[in-house]
Amino acid sequence: MRMSVVDVGSHTVRLAIADTEAGAPLPVHTAKRRLRLAQLVEGDGRIRGRNIDKVVRAVADARQEALDRGADEPFAFATAIVRDAPNREQVLDAVHTQTGVRLRVLPGELEAGLTFLAARRWMGWRTGPLLVLDIGGGSLEVAFGRGRVPDFALSLPLGARRLTRDHLKGEDPPDLAALKALRRVIRHELRDVAARVRWEAPHTAAATSRTFGQLARLCGAAPGRQGPFVQRELPRRELRQAIDRLAELPAQERAQLPGISAPRAAQALAGALVGHTAMKLMGIDRLTVCPWAVREGILLRHIEEGGAWWDALSLPPAQVPQGAFPGEESVRQLRLAPRP
Repeated sequence: MRMSVVDVGSHTVRLAIADTEAGAPLPVHTAKRRLRLAQLVEGDGRIRGRNIDKVVRAVADARQEALDRGADEPFAFATAIVRDAPNREQVLDAVHTQTGVRLRVLPGELEAGLTFLAARRWMGWRTGPLLVLDIGGGSLEVAFGRGRVPDFALSLPLGARRLTRDHLKGEDPPDLAALKALRRVIRHELRDVAARVRWEAPHTAAATSRTFGQLARLCGAAPGRQGPFVQRELPRRELRQAIDRLAELPAQERAQLPGISAPRAAQALAGALVGHTAMKLMGIDRLTVCPWAVREGILLRHIEEGGAWWDALSLPPAQVPQGAFPGEESVRQLRLAPRP
């Protein structure tokens, strides 16, 4: 069977097509359409008018490309840029009405759990108790587990785009006081989950997402053109040095550094601060970069379980079957735990 996923993110709409007969999503074709929604949304986070039209056209084009290449109807989802928009229902309705595609909005914890599933499948059981970190534009996903699904998975408002907009929107490059203030914000958000991770003592710590991939390249990892099977790591010490390099430069000049793309140059510094602070608080010296993430997690869960969980995403919360989203109970317990 040939399956496809459409991912509406803060910078691009990505299409991934894979053959799944072998029980794993073997890549056939990928494509991306630049939207740069992060630069186009209103100050209140709303996606309006012609920007909704851009999302609709990009999803329609991705759907048609998937069908032309022999895939079934795509599994389409949106991340934090749409999830957090006050008018997200307007966006979702426009996409469905004009394209026939029902764009799902993944809860942050589910996104973390799917990313964990993908990392577990890619890295295998030899990795033992596994921690997975994923920095997106709007949120940081954290998941830990000893088995196929995470023991806990949660989403924190520590996305690189969000932090840049809310805390580093003044001088370019930002001054030292702004960076110190941002570190305090990050430490505050991470304190509880970092304590839990240290207690769990993961055997392996993995990182997914474009942000971590670009930071690893900046710190000396192999370029993407060498393929997914090259071992790539992100050491905490080198990341700390990279923060100094990024902090010295305006966004336009960061884009000249190895691995840092122009669309993500402005938010690279905030992403590096999140990554380094998380590693430090969690006691992690080195992250292994995993090429599989949420898109592959969606395909893997369909392969292994069928589509009932996907259909549940469009149900009212009271009707969602128990166990549809693994890790939720652990997340609730973690959030309710008293601060030390």
